[in-house]
Amino acid sequence: MKVKDILEVGITSYAFEGKGIARVNLDDPEQDLQNFVIFVEKGYPGDLARIQITKKKKNYANAQILEILTPSSERITPKCKFFGTCGGCKQQDMDYSAQLKYKQLQVTETFTQLGGFENFRIEEIVPSKETFFYRNKMEFSFGDRRWLLKEEIDIPALIRTDYALGLHVPGRFDRVLNIDECFLQSHKSNGILNFTYKFFLDKQTTVYSTKTHTGFLRNLAIRHSYNTKDLMVNLVTSEENSSLLEEYTDKLIKLFPSITTVVNNITASKSGVAVGEREVVLYGEGFIYDTIGNYKFRISANSFFQTNTSQALKLYDTALNFADLSGNEILYDLYSGAGTIAVYMSSFTKEIHGFESVLESVKNAEQNVIINSVNNVTSHNVDLYKSFLPYITQNNLPKPDVVVVDPPRNGMHTNTIDDILQLAPSKIVYISCNPATQVRDITLMTPKYKLVKIKPVDMFPHTYHIENVALLIKT
Repeated sequence: MKVKDILEVGITSYAFEGKGIARVNLDDPEQDLQNFVIFVEKGYPGDLARIQITKKKKNYANAQILEILTPSSERITPKCKFFGTCGGCKQQDMDYSAQLKYKQLQVTETFTQLGGFENFRIEEIVPSKETFFYRNKMEFSFGDRRWLLKEEIDIPALIRTDYALGLHVPGRFDRVLNIDECFLQSHKSNGILNFTYKFFLDKQTTVYSTKTHTGFLRNLAIRHSYNTKDLMVNLVTSEENSSLLEEYTDKLIKLFPSITTVVNNITASKSGVAVGEREVVLYGEGFIYDTIGNYKFRISANSFFQTNTSQALKLYDTALNFADLSGNEILYDLYSGAGTIAVYMSSFTKEIHGFESVLESVKNAEQNVIINSVNNVTSHNVDLYKSFLPYITQNNLPKPDVVVVDPPRNGMHTNTIDDILQLAPSKIVYISCNPATQVRDITLMTPKYKLVKIKPVDMFPHTYHIENVALLIKT
């Protein structure tokens, strides 16, 4: 077997990130036939396919599908016309029940095989209430190099190839796929997306270039609250242009009168993150509200809020159930963001301290405490990449009985883990959107803590991503 070889294989199992697994008998004494596998991009268990080898190593190979001879029974027709080119919904051609099955399996194998954990309980995955139109926030990029679909390649003269508004093509951050309809966001959000595209196209507005770092338009972020129906439009630009954006806002509000607020984030940073160095409110108050359970939360343009609101309620209920609070505990909420978890758990504890590195998020958390008339939650602006124990000592904070952590995808810093071990809470509830880094961190907390149970929650249908809640008890 060598690169570019073509084989006919059956896909027998499924690996993380949408790769089917095929096993092939090789007449090669240097190969371990039992362990040699081929990872087939976009292959699903049950597929019979012609594949081409793209990479070959001693114990495995990577391959791409040339032709599906017999499709898996778990394959379905994707809803979106951009599927296969857009990198957003990479499992939209898989039946949702199968998606749940493989996500459950992914979490299980990560903890048992990668982590080597035994004697813990794995609870059944929580499915998403909606599988389409479930996101309350979408971020789109303007681009000066449009990625053409197959049907557009033959008619480039009819298309502005130097102007696009949509999502980046996977692996090509210099190319933007122009999108006029996304089934992850609301219908109104799609209308705003299309209006914005046409308005600035008609105005011949320049688009920011990642090569020359010149141009005006950078990003469009739309937040549409799930429960309150508040609607925020955030245009990210490289500089201020009040007359142009006032005209844009006036026409936008007339066309979509349900819009709650319009803001302009301005940044000269070369980073592609849709966050401004400063913000101008063009309409409304500059923020919106949404609810989780009985609590109301204020959301600004750059604050973190779970993108699947209905699933956030199930996620927080799972964490609350795992914490099994009596009402007398001191609870630490690490990576607390806008304080949503702390507020949600406030009536079940004696006292909660939230620790967050981003100052704007801390300010949002303080507002959310006031909005919900909560009097036992305090937010602290602390760098969790450094030891936060000195801060605790300096401010004479009580030691926690329970710690809840919800870090970003790259997991916790070892300094934070060391601090938790020194604080020695009786329970740790670890919420993660990346089971691999979650397992890594939990491994560092044993043998002082025992993994008791885990429960996956599907926050992101049609993607590989999975949220997982784990409970650790001090040994």
